[in-house]
Amino acid sequence: MERIKLAHGGGGALTRDLIEAVVRRYFDSSLLEALPDSANLNLNGCSVAFTTDSYVVDPIFFPGGDIGKLSVFGTVNDLAVSGSVPHFISCALILETGFPIGDLTRILQSMKEAARLAGVEVVTGDTKVVPRGKVDKIFINTAGIGLCRQGSSSPGGRLAPGDKVIVTGPVGDHGAAIMACREGLNIESDLKSDCHPVTEAAQVILDKADRVPFMRDITRGGLATVLNEAVCGKETGIVIDEKCVPVRSEVNSIAELLGVDPYYLACEGRLAAVVDSGSADSVLNALSLSDGAAGSVAVGEVSSSYAGKLVAKTPFGTHRLLQLLSGEQLPRIC
Repeated sequence: MERIKLAHGGGGALTRDLIEAVVRRYFDSSLLEALPDSANLNLNGCSVAFTTDSYVVDPIFFPGGDIGKLSVFGTVNDLAVSGSVPHFISCALILETGFPIGDLTRILQSMKEAARLAGVEVVTGDTKVVPRGKVDKIFINTAGIGLCRQGSSSPGGRLAPGDKVIVTGPVGDHGAAIMACREGLNIESDLKSDCHPVTEAAQVILDKADRVPFMRDITRGGLATVLNEAVCGKETGIVIDEKCVPVRSEVNSIAELLGVDPYYLACEGRLAAVVDSGSADSVLNALSLSDGAAGSVAVGEVSSSYAGKLVAKTPFGTHRLLQLLSGEQLPRIC
């Protein structure tokens, strides 16, 4: 690993290698051991979640959203799946010389509307401008703070055989919409990014389930990468049933055209959670009434077989291994 490759930013095996072998060795906080998307902190008896993320999506405007909307919901969702209620975010802009002010105001208006919808307030920020060609139009960094509810549990704990895997709607919409737009695919379709806050869905799951050993928003690397993270290093595995995983026909078509697996396509308004089997039905019933989660389904379960592996049962009754990608399937997806 002498030089950074594009694939190091893809959320797969090379990303994990970079973080664990290079970045992590210089920071010795115990809070980083599990490599969470958000750090859950105790400040004078108050439980707080803190996260940060950067956004370099290309194109910056896409069906269903733009880089501004994405930056707000992306940070809000990282806080939500940590078990907190998001309250405050920052906004740091890195702008290329010559970037149109009209595009900037359009993005900022989108951030304003997204923050209102997500129930958060932008309270601090920073702006830098660099020479033409030193950044691609605009990059955005947002950090966020959320408060953990008193008496509410947080995701975590051991996976148990029989635990159910739930996703809160069709997967791959964001990745497919970005790639169709980027590649200029002239497909007659209403497909758009699923950019949306998952705060309500996350709280419903935590309220209705007796145990939530794992919960994560489905972003870089898609559903397959997220569920691989759930079982990495564990004595149990996860088996999903492909007949149960919701994928829109347009997403499947775009994935086939581009030669990618839809299970590795990013979402920006979906989460995946593992809940105890006894609570699965009540969780799904409550999610069916939740904002942005009406399409929630159980797609598989934790298994005592396939330790540390994610396996998909195909419509033909066979099984296939879904591994962490070693390369970059879709660069600059968020």
